[in-house]
Amino acid sequence: MSDSNSTDFINPSTFILLGIPGLEAAHVWISIPFCTMYAIALLGNFAILYIIKTEPSLHVPMYYFLCMLAITDLVLSTSILPKMLSIFWFNSREINFTACLTQLYFSLSFSTMESGILVAMAFDRYVAICDPLRHSTTLTNPMVAKIGLALVLRGAILVLPYPFLARSWPYCRTNIIPHTYCEHITVVKLACADIRVSSYYGLSVAFFIVALDVSFIAGSYTQILRAIFSLPTKDARLKTFGTCGSHLCVILASYIPALFSFLTHRFGHNVAQHFHVLMANMYLLVPPMLNPIIYGARNQQIRDRLLQPFPHKGT
Repeated sequence: MSDSNSTDFINPSTFILLGIPGLEAAHVWISIPFCTMYAIALLGNFAILYIIKTEPSLHVPMYYFLCMLAITDLVLSTSILPKMLSIFWFNSREINFTACLTQLYFSLSFSTMESGILVAMAFDRYVAICDPLRHSTTLTNPMVAKIGLALVLRGAILVLPYPFLARSWPYCRTNIIPHTYCEHITVVKLACADIRVSSYYGLSVAFFIVALDVSFIAGSYTQILRAIFSLPTKDARLKTFGTCGSHLCVILASYIPALFSFLTHRFGHNVAQHFHVLMANMYLLVPPMLNPIIYGARNQQIRDRLLQPFPHKGT
């Protein structure tokens, strides 16, 4: 008897997401931290958007970029979490082929946009600290809108070939995806064709984006640190560096899980598959959860606005 999931077919109408291979018995327990992370990401990022929208003093470039980051985080986490939880809770493993490619596209394009937003935020801090007199004339509202549009177009266009290439391959081996979502390399590996074009393009785009963005961020912070250390007093240096603290924490929260996932995927051939899957989920879920916490905890204006409804002791 032939296995219905392994018979000869081309371009199946649905794929089967296994979840976390080897840990199927623990899916319900694993869903608890994932669901908690998603709830924190939703509440935190919506709170950031609401506070910035309703507080006129926050209508400045730094917080406009933070709004872009919050929207990106909401889309990024929502593109994978609901389906993942349906696998964990209801064993709903099927996903339409087109929906799978759509999920693949959204997760990659918004990851690319998020990296670009971090560059824009670094540029904002560079101008604010190294050339403060020109900050208001350099980063005007129209300029911020143009930067945001450029970042959206960059992410949308660079990632667009991924789903088209994936759709063009014949899938004649199996439609089982050993993952919780439609990760690009995991999907194209199922194709019974030469996928080197897709692999090379994926590596080229990833290297181009990371190298370009990290170089810009590193260059901005090199100039920022030079400006900070040239300040006359320790208090002035600490106060100025404090304005960059939240952004630096967000950069680390975004790039470290992604880098660790990439390295284990490319070079950790002896690493268990469930660890690969968990790490691939972490780098998409941890930043959306941590970003609003970091800005809420470290940013005085957002923290004050967030705590405003609660009376202080002695009042």
